[in-house]
Amino acid sequence: MTKINKAAIIGGGVIGAGWAARLLLNGIDVAISDPDPEAERKVEAVMKNARRAYDGMTDKRPKEGKLSFARSIAEAVEKADLIQESVPERLDIKHKVLAEIDKHAKTDALVGSSTSGIKPTDMQTAMKNPGRLIVAHPFNPVYLLPLVEIVGGEQTDAATIVRAKALYASIGMKPVVIRKEIEAFVGDRLLEAAWREALWLVKDGITTVEELDDIMRYSFGLRWAQMGMFQVYRIAGGEAGMRHFMAQFGPCLKWPWTKLMDVPEFNDELVDLIARQSDEQAGDYSIRELERIRDDNLVAIMQALSKTEHKHGKGWGAGALHRDYVEALEKRAGKDK
Repeated sequence: MTKINKAAIIGGGVIGAGWAARLLLNGIDVAISDPDPEAERKVEAVMKNARRAYDGMTDKRPKEGKLSFARSIAEAVEKADLIQESVPERLDIKHKVLAEIDKHAKTDALVGSSTSGIKPTDMQTAMKNPGRLIVAHPFNPVYLLPLVEIVGGEQTDAATIVRAKALYASIGMKPVVIRKEIEAFVGDRLLEAAWREALWLVKDGITTVEELDDIMRYSFGLRWAQMGMFQVYRIAGGEAGMRHFMAQFGPCLKWPWTKLMDVPEFNDELVDLIARQSDEQAGDYSIRELERIRDDNLVAIMQALSKTEHKHGKGWGAGALHRDYVEALEKRAGKDK
């Protein structure tokens, strides 16, 4: 089955609500299970921004799926084809939730975990049917950023990986299968490296959080948005390409520049410093306003990339996928009439 008729979201926080938004805006019914009494309000706030972002992508969208809030995990997963677990990053909580999902889900339901670092093998021990569990790690906002890291555990069936790729691709995502199971996978390991160095640079008074963000967004952030790291460095090598770049800059890796192997003490002083500078940077923008600015920027960047002309076709990087996704949404919208 490569079509999702109903999905269940277990955990309606930032990531769970983002999953719900992407699924609902693809015309898929979603049931959410979350014990938070504020869950409905929080999810609706995310949905409001997601609808706004999609209106900026296209004026043609399929009929929105039906959203419901279940009283239990058992009720939420009933008849669901895709079940996305998005509860807090504690293995004991995930074990309890996954066991409950496994007990009540239909036999052919795919179970994806949104964990940002726990290995699927460690989660599968709580399940009687571990072959259907995969990690499906997204990036925020889930309703716009298309990447999802697919990670199988020791007991994951090969067919589950194949099916997962098809299901997530059907809602406009870019599934990338991580070849070896490893904590934190790939994306978060790269982010962690930059985050550690950034904390030291701010702690040591070399820069502020706003200045550091400016350094990223006015330079290599723009390059990474459309080519990533290795292709950018290939170009930096000139006509000789990557070999020349490696020969020229490889020795720098031995220089004592970085503090990546050390972690600054996460004490109240550091937290206060970062939080104060972050508050100053945000000014009078609320979190919801910053989310809308972020979403507008992401849509504009992906739409610009979708119009890039090159010899192998139209669209580059995330822009090519974005173009196909918008076309798919508009096609579904036509069928709903």
